[in-house]
Amino acid sequence: MPCVPCGAGGSGCRVGVSVSPGCSGRSPERVSASLKWPRSDKGCGFLLRAREAVGENTAPGRAAALPHTQPPPEMDPAAESPPGTLPGEESPEMDLSHRFSKEELALLYQEVLYTILHRLGKPKQQHVGDSQELYSYVQKAFGMDAEEHSAIMQQVMELESPIYCLKATVKEAKGILGKDVSGLSDPYCLLGIQARGQEPAHPDHKKRTKAVVKDLIPEDQIHRTQVIKQTLSPVWNETFILEFKDVETASFHLDMWDSDVVESMRHKLGELTDLHGLKRIFKDARKDKGQDDFLGNVVVRLKDLHCWSDQWYQLEPRTETYPERGHCHLQFLLTHKKRATTSSRTQPSYTVHRHLLQQLVSHEILQHQAGSTSWDGELSSHASTVLYLHATQKDLSDFHQDMAQWLAYSKLYQSLEFNSSCLLHQITSIEYRWVQERLKPEQNAELAESFQSLLTYGVSLIRRFRIIFPLSVPRSKERLQSLLRVLVQMCKTKAFHELCTPSPDLTQMVSTALKSGTTEWFHMQKQHLKPMVKSIEENSKALSKLLQEVIEDLKQCQKIWNKLFSTNLKLNIFSIAYLELESLVAEHVQEQLHEVDSSMSRPTAESLFDLYRKLQELCQMRDSLPNRDGPLALSNFHQWFEEALPLWLQKAYTTTLERAQRAIQMDQLKPFGYHKHSTSTVDLSTCYAQIVTTWQQLNWPDPEKAFMIMVNLLEDMCKISLMYCKLIKERAEALSLSEQDEGEAANKLCIVVNNIEQLRLLMLKLPSQLDWAQLEQRMRGIIDPQQIQNALHNQLHSTVACLDHEVQDVVQALATKLEKGIARHIQELSSSSDTQKPEDSIIPLMKFLESELQYLNEHLVQENFKSLLTLLWQHTLSVLSAAQGPQVPSFQHCQRLFCALKSLELCFHAEGCGLPLETLHSAAFQRLESHLALCSATSRKLIQKYFSNRIQQQLDTSSEKYGAVTIKALYRPSEQKLRVEVLNATNLIPLDSDGSSDPFVQLTLEPRHAFPEVVARTTQCKRNELHPLFDEAFDFLIPPEKCRQEGACLLLTVFDYDVLGANDLEGEAFFPLCHLPGLGSEEDEADMGRVPQSRLPLTHPKPTDEILQLLESRKRDKEAQAFVKLRKQRAKQSKETE
Repeated sequence: MPCVPCGAGGSGCRVGVSVSPGCSGRSPERVSASLKWPRSDKGCGFLLRAREAVGENTAPGRAAALPHTQPPPEMDPAAESPPGTLPGEESPEMDLSHRFSKEELALLYQEVLYTILHRLGKPKQQHVGDSQELYSYVQKAFGMDAEEHSAIMQQVMELESPIYCLKATVKEAKGILGKDVSGLSDPYCLLGIQARGQEPAHPDHKKRTKAVVKDLIPEDQIHRTQVIKQTLSPVWNETFILEFKDVETASFHLDMWDSDVVESMRHKLGELTDLHGLKRIFKDARKDKGQDDFLGNVVVRLKDLHCWSDQWYQLEPRTETYPERGHCHLQFLLTHKKRATTSSRTQPSYTVHRHLLQQLVSHEILQHQAGSTSWDGELSSHASTVLYLHATQKDLSDFHQDMAQWLAYSKLYQSLEFNSSCLLHQITSIEYRWVQERLKPEQNAELAESFQSLLTYGVSLIRRFRIIFPLSVPRSKERLQSLLRVLVQMCKTKAFHELCTPSPDLTQMVSTALKSGTTEWFHMQKQHLKPMVKSIEENSKALSKLLQEVIEDLKQCQKIWNKLFSTNLKLNIFSIAYLELESLVAEHVQEQLHEVDSSMSRPTAESLFDLYRKLQELCQMRDSLPNRDGPLALSNFHQWFEEALPLWLQKAYTTTLERAQRAIQMDQLKPFGYHKHSTSTVDLSTCYAQIVTTWQQLNWPDPEKAFMIMVNLLEDMCKISLMYCKLIKERAEALSLSEQDEGEAANKLCIVVNNIEQLRLLMLKLPSQLDWAQLEQRMRGIIDPQQIQNALHNQLHSTVACLDHEVQDVVQALATKLEKGIARHIQELSSSSDTQKPEDSIIPLMKFLESELQYLNEHLVQENFKSLLTLLWQHTLSVLSAAQGPQVPSFQHCQRLFCALKSLELCFHAEGCGLPLETLHSAAFQRLESHLALCSATSRKLIQKYFSNRIQQQLDTSSEKYGAVTIKALYRPSEQKLRVEVLNATNLIPLDSDGSSDPFVQLTLEPRHAFPEVVARTTQCKRNELHPLFDEAFDFLIPPEKCRQEGACLLLTVFDYDVLGANDLEGEAFFPLCHLPGLGSEEDEADMGRVPQSRLPLTHPKPTDEILQLLESRKRDKEAQAFVKLRKQRAKQSKETE
């Protein structure tokens, strides 16, 4: 049968008429669950901000009306209803959040008392079971005093009770018995309600306890479902409304039967499939034709039911033959028909339910606000119970409940403070169940008006979101996000598009609202920060504060709000706000700065600089815009401040200069913390950093003007640096004079030189700190590179050079103080006794240097300390050189000086912490070291050194102007024997009067003290030969270790034999024994024939030799004197000159 529309004013479906599943009442879980929402913020600030935002006053039509406040003038609901509406029903234009009149409130209170009085069903666990508690709660919620409550309660009790109904839905069954030959059944159900004490329809029925529906209930009260053919899992989904009088005595009965029709035997045999089917044929033959088979029954006491229940019930048998008969799925709803209240008789059910919902939710919210706590979005168990009972008793469908809740909450949101996320559930439910044909025209109008009203209100809140949702209030971001989601979801629904035509563009509405709201916010801030005194300085300060507010707002838009609007509406709120505010700021600032000129005061210039910085920061934020087509209003804002620029630069210079002067006056020239410079350098460094910051803050867009600014800043810093050097030295002199302490004076000088060095380092960092490379790149094509070089780099290099000179002057002053002490100690060292050990004689000098240098190392920075060490080292070398004296020094004297030199070398190097070896080993040091090494060596060491020098001279000589001698030399390790073959001599000089010579060769092993047992050997004399051929061999017994000694050599002296006088010297040749073939091997060479020849050029000794002079000065050393005598004899015959 067709379904009777419900929820629009009827009291349910008529008795015995099937109701479609879509009209079934909603579950209690559905009712209560829909009333739980996320928590809102504390207090009612949101409501006040919202009202201010939309420009509303707290009028009765919009106020959160407490029930006990004074109501508006009374009115007759029926009389005030517009044409086409039911009495008491709102018109589409009516404000759904209005305060009820006294009569309206009384009728609604009557409705809720009637609902509680005639409640049905067993209460659920989360609901309130005590009716007295519910009476007490609704009395408070409606603001009724005891007298009013008693009077209305008395009226309710006098009203006629409603007709109690059980709305039963037979949904499906599973696992039922198969009664037909095919093993299946054709099930249908008989159902009805039996009151306790009702006699069976057939008194003679024998199985009273197992009675079926048709035996217990009169035939006119029995309802039957359709027959589902050939199935064991039938699906009906049929709804029946069953009336009853007393819930305590009534019980629901359902029988399931297999429908049988008369069939031919041929048909039955055709359906036969197994042995069980054959048995069923025999069983059917025994029973009456057309008799249906019993499949099972369900009996439920109504007092055991909740208002709404949905579950599977087991089908019970009449006998124990088949105890397992399957299950049946049933749904029950306990409802009313013909409620006697005025509201139920005159208003649609969903309208009454909405009014009740509105009243209870208002009470819940206001109760929380009165206790200074936030409503958490969840109704109390009392409110949930009342609403649950009313919805089930009125048999409201889910759709109409959703609509009632949406209409109530969408209007309450505009007058009371709570989280808008609760609306999201309602609009989603409406969208899910939206069927426009189920609503009356006036209901469509109501819903459309609620959409438009909430949209208008929501957009107005968004327009002034800065005030309505301030970040200083907790959860403001979440509240705005919730509102956006509700509006977006609402505008996406089918209901919105069908009812609101043409459908407004939400994104465009919000964009327009944000633009206008941004403009309003700017003008409000401008008015709020308007200065009391109108002057350029005060205007600049006010503008700076306004710009700070603008910048902070844009940062919030970019970092916080942009994500919300972008996610929900694809809107870039930062871009919208920036473009609006940038234009407004440009117009306002230009208007305020039109009177600025170069005659402004310093405070005015300072305030303008702060304003410039704020505008610069605002302009830099445009880089975050997604699209930047075309110039903006603030593109050339810097031109507005050109008159103030010279004053800004002058302020930076004077501030730095004054602070530097004060820092020097306060400086006691003591190390600052762990540093080696004093406090004035720290202050000056801070001032320079501030100048660098000023340059970075200016960031002047015009390249040519920016270059001039850089030149001015550099000139200022250079002047301040040179001024600092002068003043800090004067400060050191003043402090030293007042203390009269030489040690403290040195301390002050150390601090001064460290300060200047620190200042030099600061100046060297300026090109990178000021980013000259980037500036030069901007200047390309505008200013000649040579001009940049002259104006910047050359000026900086000149200043750094001056600082270097200042450092060197102070370091030289420190060195001069130490040079006197070093000279004194070296003089004492030189005059010490020859009996004193050299190591002991240098102790006073080393202690002095250790003490002074350690102190200076602690008080000077490393660069300055090394500069000082370099000066001292040069001075020390000159003092040591002078200490040798004009005469040849004594052996002991030279030993002391040489020991001092080597000790000073170690001291100044300090294991790598002092001067590097490259600096120490200068030419002067090498000359002095070589000379002192010779002078301090023993006579034998000097002789060895002499022969080493002659061997080196031999190796370096390639000329044979005195001839040459050819030999072979071989050392046999096994015999420790040196074999020498003198082969020949060539190109000898003629020494006889006849132009020839009588040469022979003398072979000696030198030095003699190394080979005392080896005698000299000579070859035969060759008469009248300048190219003699000797071809003679000589053997020398010598150990191999002596061959490796310094200066060990074979001396080959070629003489011209004279009969009457001394032999004349042809020349000398030195063969180093360390180069002997066979000396480095353990086995002897095979034979002499494989040894290569050695051609040795002949040399003559020089007339003077430093080593010989030293040996000659040692008069008491006989060995030295004998060696000198021999070498002098050779020198006399030498043809070499100086």
